[in-house]
Amino acid sequence: MFGSTPPPQSETTPFHPRSPYAASKCAAHWYTVNYREAYGLFACNGILFNHESPRRGENFVTRKITRAVGRIKVGLQSKLFLGNLQASRDWGFAGDYVEAMWMMLQQEKPDDYVVATEESHTVEEFLEAAFGIVGMNWKDHVVIDQRYFRPAEVDNLKGDSSKARKCAWLEAQSWV
Repeated sequence: MFGSTPPPQSETTPFHPRSPYAASKCAAHWYTVNYREAYGLFACNGILFNHESPRRGENFVTRKITRAVGRIKVGLQSKLFLGNLQASRDWGFAGDYVEAMWMMLQQEKPDDYVVATEESHTVEEFLEAAFGIVGMNWKDHVVIDQRYFRPAEVDNLKGDSSKARKCAWLEAQSWV
C-alpha cells in the first residue's frame, strides 16, 4: 500500500501502491473508512506489514527461500533464482497479526492501525540467516535473475506501529 513512500510508514503516511494488488488493498482500506464514516459501521483497518508463517504461499520470497534451503541441503535442488536482494521488508509472524486484528475489533471505537515489527531486513539478510541455519553459504547457491525484479520496485517497507503501541491492549505484544 505504501509502495515508494519513505519509511517508516504509519497510519498517516500517504499510500503510493506499486502493483495492482497494492492498489486493491488501498481501495479496500478506503471502502472501510467510507462505510465507517457514512454508515456508522464498526469497521477497522489493520495495515499489516509482511506477515509470515509456514502457510505462506510458495511464490512469496520467504517461502521460496526456506523451501529452497531445505531442498538444497538434501540435494534435491542446487540453485535458487531470485531478484532484488536489497529489497527490505518489515517481516512479522502471521499468528501475532491475526491476534492484533482480533484485538482491534475489541476496542470501544473503530480505528485504523499499522501492525508491524518496526524492524526492516533485506532479502540478502534473510538469505544469510536461512542458509546459516543449515551451515551453508547462500552465495554458492543463489543466482540473480532479472525476471524476478519488479517493474515498480518497493525498496523499503518499515512500519511505524507507535499508534497501536499507545493502546493498553497492545503493550505486551511482540509485534509492536
